[in-house]
Amino acid sequence: MSAGNNTKLGILLMVITTAIFAIQDGISRYLATEYNVMMVVMIRYWFFAAFVITVAARQAGGLRAAAATQQPFLQATRGFLLAAEICVMVAGFVLLGLVESHAIFASYPLIIAALSGPILGEKVGWPRIIAIGVGFVGILIILKPGFTVFSPAAIVPFIAALMFALYSLLTRFVARKDTTATSFFWTGTMGAIFATLAGVWFWESMAPSDWLWMASLCMFGALGHWFLIRTYEVAEASAVQPFAYLQLVFASAIGITFLGETLPLNVAIGAAIVICAGLFTFWRERRRAISE
Repeated sequence: MSAGNNTKLGILLMVITTAIFAIQDGISRYLATEYNVMMVVMIRYWFFAAFVITVAARQAGGLRAAAATQQPFLQATRGFLLAAEICVMVAGFVLLGLVESHAIFASYPLIIAALSGPILGEKVGWPRIIAIGVGFVGILIILKPGFTVFSPAAIVPFIAALMFALYSLLTRFVARKDTTATSFFWTGTMGAIFATLAGVWFWESMAPSDWLWMASLCMFGALGHWFLIRTYEVAEASAVQPFAYLQLVFASAIGITFLGETLPLNVAIGAAIVICAGLFTFWRERRRAISE
């Protein structure tokens, strides 16, 4: 999937993508407060897998080409990591709410930057190290160590951020041999297998009105992934990725407006520091890519 050079369209599509995923997170939080998290994620993944298979079947070579890989173990691990991360993050929504969970989760680009050296062999210079350090100061401000917020519940979205960072690094690694279509196929299918094996034990009946919410969750998920694919088709990832931080803004707006959440001052300040540090790392990587 080759990237184009329509940066303005790519930015617009990324903004739409983040808004859709924020709505998806809001619905996930509602359903997970009423039903088991594993069951909610399992049903969501069934629809996602169907979407992935449909997309793959329409590509050149069909399902056989999409599934072809020299790295089945790594691809399967990626699918497992993302499905598990979604379960952990949705649990974080229930425990902490959208605002604080997303504020902590925003640290994942910094975790990627910190681990890209030992895992991918990338050079980590002093500017990136300083940015990582500043970003984690922001996380500490959000968590308020020594106060009431620093609890096991606050660790949950951080674990999700770590898992997503590892998933992203593995995605970079397998991209050296596999196509985007192949990675996308394995993400959906293997994630669905894991989610089913874990979630089928927690099945419970749902109210008819909640099935409508579940259908909306599945549709928003597929729509969000479609927009994400389109985003990377029309623009370079390094140009549009910083706008992914808008998901924090949209999710916070949904949490405050519809779910009765608040935005504590320490969370706002810490999130701003984390975002600035993350944007700096993106800027440095983009400059380095241009110079090379």
